[in-house]
Amino acid sequence: MFGLGTQELLIILVLVMIVFGAGKLPQVGGALGKGLRNFKKGMGEAGEEIEEAQVEEIEKKEEKDEKKED
Repeated sequence: MFGLGTQELLIILVLVMIVFGAGKLPQVGGALGKGLRNFKKGMGEAGEEIEEAQVEEIEKKEEKDEKKED
């Protein structure tokens, strides 16, 4: 996972618990989860917009080609 071993993950977990405390850890995890979910959703929407733009561009080129043939 991201090139991190078990020892590195444990060190990071300990540091997070020191900084935020055990009581805030569920809130931090929830916020992190929501952030990742929104990021994935945004990336998916951006991909769809790119695909739509490519389709529109292809359709415009086809229309120009048809007009040239007439």
